[in-house]
Amino acid sequence: MANLLITGGAGFIGGNFVHYWAEKHPDHTLTILDCLTYAGNASTIRGVEQAELVTGDIRDTSLVESLLRERDIATIIHFAAESHVDRSISGPDAFIETNILGTNSLLKAARTVWLDEGSSQPHRFHHISTDEVYGSLGPEDPAFTETHQYQPNSPYSASKASSDHLVRAYHHTYGLDVTTSNCSNNYGPYQYPEKLIPLFLLNALHGRALPIYGDGMNVRDWLHVEDHCRGIEACLERGQPGEVYNIGGGEELANLSVIESICSEVDLAFADIAGLAERYPDAPAAQGRKSEELKAYVTDRAGHDRRYAIDETKARDELGYTPNWKFADAMRQTVRWYLENEDWWKPLLRG
Repeated sequence: MANLLITGGAGFIGGNFVHYWAEKHPDHTLTILDCLTYAGNASTIRGVEQAELVTGDIRDTSLVESLLRERDIATIIHFAAESHVDRSISGPDAFIETNILGTNSLLKAARTVWLDEGSSQPHRFHHISTDEVYGSLGPEDPAFTETHQYQPNSPYSASKASSDHLVRAYHHTYGLDVTTSNCSNNYGPYQYPEKLIPLFLLNALHGRALPIYGDGMNVRDWLHVEDHCRGIEACLERGQPGEVYNIGGGEELANLSVIESICSEVDLAFADIAGLAERYPDAPAAQGRKSEELKAYVTDRAGHDRRYAIDETKARDELGYTPNWKFADAMRQTVRWYLENEDWWKPLLRG
C-alpha cells in the first residue's frame, strides 16, 4: 500500500495520470489536490475509486502539510500549473502565483513534514515541467538534452523555469528527494479545448475557423499523454534523486502538419461513423467538403518559439523509457475519444 498526493490531478495530464496509476497500482491510495480552475474538471477522474479529490490551493502550505501528515503520504507528483502560453502573455500574474509560489509552498510543506519533523521515511517529490524552459531551436540545432541552457521566452516558460530551479535547490540545500521531468507537447483524452488539437478538432466539428499562427511551421515534439504517464512512472520507480529527465514522443511535426492531420481524421470519421453529419451539421465534412477549408492564417503570437525537440537518450538509457504511441495512431484515437465523449467537453464550451 502506498499513499500519493497528486497536485492538479483533475487537469489534463494529471487526470490521465490518475487513471493510469489507478489501473497499474489498484492498491494505492490517491489524494488529488486541485483548486478546480477553468482547466480542472472533477468529472475527469470520476469513477476512480481509490482517488479522493480535495478541493484546495497548492499555495495553502498548512493544508498540504496536514494532508501529508494525516494521510501518511510519502510521494508527491506535482502537475498543478498554469500552462497556456497565450494566457501567460495576457495575464502573467497567475503564472507567477501558481507555478512559482505554489511550487515553493509544496516544497516547504514536504520539507517540514518529511525532513524537519524527522519521519526519516523514504519520500519522493516529482515535479512535472516542460521543454519550453530551454527556449527555441533553429532548424538544424540538436535536440534539447537535460544539460541544455535555460532560455525561457514566455511568462509561462519563465515561471516553469523558476519552479525547476526551486525543486533543484530544495534537493541540494535541504536534501529533499526530488526528480524532475521536462516533457514535450502533450495530447490525448481530457485535454481542455484551448490547446491546439482539441480546439481545432472542435472548431472543425462546428464549422469554425482554424486560426494558424504565422506560417504554421513552428515545430514541436508531440507526446501522447499515456506515454508521458509511463515516463513519469519510470521516473518515480527508477529515477535518481536530484536528476532531471526529458520525456518526449519522438515525433517532430510542424503545427501545420498537425492541423492537416486533425482535418483528415475528422473527414475520415464522418465517412466512417453513421450519424455524425446529423450531430454536427455545421462541419464542412457533414456537407461533403473538406475540413481544411476552415484554415485561416492569423498574426503570429508574440515571442513564438520556432522549434522544440527532445533528446530522450537519458530517459531511455537510465529509466528504460521509450514512447509506445505513433502520432498517426494516437491522433485517430484522440479524435475518436472526443467524438465518443461529448458529455465531458460540451459543458466546457457552455462555460
